[in-house]
Parts: sequence; structure tokens; C-alpha cells
Amino acid sequence: MYIEVVKSKIHRVSVTESNLQYIGSITLDENLMDAANLIENEKVQVININNGERFETYVITGERGSGVVCLNGPAARKVQIGDIIIVLSYAMMDFEEAKNFKPAIIFPDPENNTVL
Repeated sequence: MYIEVVKSKIHRVSVTESNLQYIGSITLDENLMDAANLIENEKVQVININNGERFETYVITGERGSGVVCLNGPAARKVQIGDIIIVLSYAMMDFEEAKNFKPAIIFPDPENNTVL
């Protein structure tokens, strides 16, 4: 049996930009991506703590060290600059393997820097 489990989580990161006219996605600082074990084009769920919105999109790599968290396309309507969001990705794995799997969970600082 396979189950879906949390693979990656960026907990409480601040939205720095929104770009309604872009084709879609979330742009993330490459440092955040590396720390959370996310790759470009990976499907993610975004949860907006400020307004309760939940939606899915995919990751685009942003400039390393920039702190960028930009919602693009229609997702830009679901956030305001300064909103606090959670970014999650999931993986399918065997039930027994999932028992020992440890997700990459990060807690960025208020400037969206990774905290080690």
C-alpha cells in the first residue's frame, strides 16, 4: 500500500511580491528551495495564514539569497504582499517506508532567510 506524506514544508514565510500577469506558479528563493528539498516545477500546496486560502501551484526558482516569495498568475489574487504562508509538498511512498521518512521542514526568519 502507498500513502501520501509530507515531503517538504516551508513554515511561515512572507509573501514579497505578486505578479498577476505572469503565467502562474510560486517563485521561491533558491536557498529556501534547497533547505526544504524542493525542485523547480515541483507541485506544491500553498496555505495563506492571513486569509485561509489553500491552493496548488508549482515552483519556479528565484534568485538565491533574495528572499523572494512571489505568487504569480491567478494565485496572485489569493495573497497580499506581507501575508504569511506555508508551502508544502507531498510524496507517495510505501506505508512501511513512510514510517521512517523524515520530511524537510524549515522555519525561515522574518526576512525569508533560512535558519540553520
